Amino acid sequence: MTLTPRRAAVLFLALLASATTSAAPGQHRSFVACPIVRDTSSVPCWLAEYEGELYFLTLQTDVSAPVNPPQLGHQVLVEGVATDEPRVCGGIPLKPVVLSVLPEIDHSCSTMLPAEDRYNLTFEPPRPPGPSRGRLAFDNAPPPARPAAEAETLPKTFALQYDFDGTVAFRHAQLLQQIQEAALKGKATHIDITAYRTASLLSNGKTLTEREDIGRRRAEQLAGLLKDSGLAAVAYQLRWQDAPAPDGEKDAAARRADIVVRGN
Repeated sequence: MTLTPRRAAVLFLALLASATTSAAPGQHRSFVACPIVRDTSSVPCWLAEYEGELYFLTLQTDVSAPVNPPQLGHQVLVEGVATDEPRVCGGIPLKPVVLSVLPEIDHSCSTMLPAEDRYNLTFEPPRPPGPSRGRLAFDNAPPPARPAAEAETLPKTFALQYDFDGTVAFRHAQLLQQIQEAALKGKATHIDITAYRTASLLSNGKTLTEREDIGRRRAEQLAGLLKDSGLAAVAYQLRWQDAPAPDGEKDAAARRADIVVRGN
C-alpha cells in the first residue's frame, strides 16, 4: 500500500491519540503550530498539535464570528485554556481561545484530513442563512433598539481586543458601532485612544513579540475609522505603549486598545 500524504497524516493522528495523555483542565496553552483542517459531513473543523496532544480550535465559520479560523499555508499562534469537555474532531477543546494567523507563508502547513462518521457535528451558523455580505467596519446589523429617552452618559470606556500583530477585523464591527453611537448620543467632544503592543510568553518558554510599530498603527487606524464614521469634529488624543511583561496567561487580553469617549 502506498503511503500518501493524507494516509500518513491519518496514521500520525491515530498514533498520537493512542500515545498521549490529556492536558489538565484549566491549563493554559500558548504555542505556534501548523493548523490541521478536518472535513466533516456538516462543517470543517480546525485542530492543532502541540507536544504530542491534539487540540480543537474552532469550526469553519463566517468572518464575523468571534473566533476566526486559521489558514492553511500559515502557522497560527494559539492561546487558550484546556477544558474537560468531550473531544471535538479528536481534539481537546480550548475555551476561551484566541487564534492569530501569522503572516509568513509556510508551505508545510497543508494537512487536510478526510471526514469520518465519528466526527459528525451539529452546526448552527453564527449568522442568518445565505452568503456573507463581506461586511466592513460600520456596515453591520444594527444593535437592538434602545428607548428613545435613554441618554448616553459620558465618559464611557471601551476595549477592543486584537489578534497578534493584528488591526481592526470584521468581528470588531459591532463594537465600533457602539463607540460611534455613544459619541453621537452623548455629544462627545473628546476621544482618547491608548493602543498597546504586547508579547506572548509561549508554553515552551520562548517569547513572541509584536512588530515595533503596531501600537501606533492600531491607534491611528481607530481614529481614522471613527473620523470617517461621522466623528470628525471630535478631538482625538492618541497614545501607544508596550504592555507589561507577558505571563503566558493574560497576554491575549493585554493585546488591545482602550477607547474613552468623553464630553466637556
